[in-house]
Amino acid sequence: MAMLTVRNITDEVHRALRVRAAQRGHSMEAEAREILESAVSPQGRVKLGSLLAGMGRRAKLSDEEFAVLEQVRSKALARPVGFE
Repeated sequence: MAMLTVRNITDEVHRALRVRAAQRGHSMEAEAREILESAVSPQGRVKLGSLLAGMGRRAKLSDEEFAVLEQVRSKALARPVGFE
């Protein structure tokens, strides 16, 4: 799998990324991967996890049930497929 180093990030951006990652329970690295993936993904494409989460919302799942879906989704996003 490829690696990317990003230099010269402002302190403000670094803090914002750290806060965003903490709010989502991610590492900064995982959060950066998610941001990059969403930035380069086709706009019209619906991912299976997002589709299932939307169905869960419409089915009025409890917070606990929905949290399980989010955990699975977060783990899947941490391991992108096809990016080389």
